[in-house]
Order: sequence, then C-alpha cells, then structure tokens
Amino acid sequence: MSKVAVLGSGAWGTALAISFARQGRHAVTLWSHRAEHAKALQAEGENTRYLPGCPLPPALAVTANATAALHDADWIVCAIPSQFLRDTMGALASTLQQNQRVLSATKGLETGSHLRITHVLADCLGRPRGCDTIGVLSGPSFAAEVALGQPTAVTVAFPLLGQAIDAQQALSSQTLRIYSSEDVIGVELGGALKNVIAIAAGIVTGLGLGSNSTAALIVRGSAEITRLAVAAGARRETLAGLSGTGDLILTCTGTLSRNRSLGVALAQGQSLPQILAGMQGKVAEGVRTAAAALDLASSLGIEMPITRQIQAILVGERSPQAAIRELMQRPARTEADSLD
Repeated sequence: MSKVAVLGSGAWGTALAISFARQGRHAVTLWSHRAEHAKALQAEGENTRYLPGCPLPPALAVTANATAALHDADWIVCAIPSQFLRDTMGALASTLQQNQRVLSATKGLETGSHLRITHVLADCLGRPRGCDTIGVLSGPSFAAEVALGQPTAVTVAFPLLGQAIDAQQALSSQTLRIYSSEDVIGVELGGALKNVIAIAAGIVTGLGLGSNSTAALIVRGSAEITRLAVAAGARRETLAGLSGTGDLILTCTGTLSRNRSLGVALAQGQSLPQILAGMQGKVAEGVRTAAAALDLASSLGIEMPITRQIQAILVGERSPQAAIRELMQRPARTEADSLD
C-alpha cells in the first residue's frame, strides 16, 4: 500500500484526499497548517468550513504534524493556495526527502515573480526547476463533485512521461480518471490562466449580456491563454484538452466556480474587498493570477487584452461596463491572425 500526503485542507485539498482515501489502495493523510482546523476535521468527520456535506472516509488521517504526514510518502499532493505556498513549503522543505515525488494541485501563478507553481516548489525544496520529481495535476474539477464521487477527468504531467504514467496508475479510480502528459507548462498554465477568464465570464453574466457574449468570451479567452502558453513553451494541443479548454469551459459556466462568482459580484457593483471578505477565507486564484499573467505576457511579448481589462477592474481603474466597451472596440483583425 502506497502512502499519499495531501497538503492543504481547503476545499480542493480535502476533496483530493477524500478521493484518494476512498480507493482503499493508499494510506492517505490530509495535512492542515492549523492544528485547530485539523482537530475540527477529526471531530466533525467533514470539512464544514470549506467543503460541507462531504464526509471524510474513516481511513483518511488528518493531522497538523507535517513530519507524520510527509515521512516516507510516495506521493505528495500540494493544494496550498499560491499566496501561501512559498512560505509554507519553505517551512516544510526540511521534512521532505529529495527523491519524494510532488504534485502541484494549485491553479495559479506566483505574484511578483510570475513563476509557475512547479517552479516555486522546486525553489522551496532546493531542486532544479523542471526536475522530474515535481509535476502538476489539473483539469475541470469542482472540489465538491470530486469529493462526492461524481465522474471527473483530469490530467497529470511530469517532465518525464514515465513519472506521469506512474501517477496516473497510482491515483486514478473509478470516479477520477487521470490522463498522462509530459507537457507540464501547458497543463499548469491552462489551469492557472482560466481563472482570470472565469472572472470575465462572471462579469458578462452579472451584466446580463447574454449567451452570445459568454460564448465569444470563452473562445477569445482560450485563444489568449493558448497564445501565452505556447510562447512559454507549451504544446498547443495541450490547451485544447482537459487542462485547457475543459477547465476553461467548466469555470466560465459552472455556478460552483469561485472566480466566476466573484466576477458576477463585481458586475453587480460590489467592491473587491467586500467580495473577498464574504468568501470567509476561500480563495479565488484569478485575482492574483491576473497581474502575474500580465507580467509573464510582457516578458514574452504577448498581448492579453481580456486579462488586461480584468486587472484594470480588479485594481479599480476601470468599471466592468467600460472594460467590455474597450474590448468590443479593439481594432478589427482576422480570426486566424489573432490566434498567433
């Protein structure tokens, strides 16, 4: 029986831990950085704060003891929000062994450095960026549906395909179908950038602009994501798959999407601080990813008009209505040219 450690007891980390533990093939431990939260999970048998209504399997261990969670773990799945990742993993680095395989399940970019999460993990753990022991797990997957055992398909990627296949075989189940890839860049950027487009989709919905607008936004958002990802070294076909188009469609249309809900609230006149306060500790990664994505795009000479308008809305420089007008009034181009 292999040992799996899931780091981060928010909704996504809890859902993954439930899914892995339900298989009965692993000894699974869910680690929380707060002892009081770990105790609450143990006492209540579910994550009432972040994932209510999804019972924890009896076999799932919950702890705030990092050494107990990480010792001899075959797979370490990191679901820590991007804003806390560097500090948290830096503190845990001495607890990990250099050969332990780590999977990022965090869909974001680091603010300031615009680094992908696998690179942040490599820095924290003292490993080379792009090393073959750090991979990514991403795809269209609402936490509650994964926890409830509803059929879900995602992608796992490592620089070496063999490592991805190992993860695929170890972590797949009857309800979680995992596809393997060696395109870490594409899988990672698809999962991160779609959150920004989902905020835009929420704004379109909140303004009552209709299905035509939403469809156009998703397609143009996909082109924008693909442009940047390919420039960063991703494969175009990856962005047409689960971790690209699949995740984008889900987050732009699903009512469980935090980023989309945030966009709806912005369009309805709420301020960003008000919205974030109302989320009670839950994270909408698109808020931080927008600025990081623009930094990355600038470094690569890539234009991202939707992301630029969303960032302007988030920092209070532009109203949602004005942002939509500017997007619609951009100079005309052929569709083929705008994909490059």
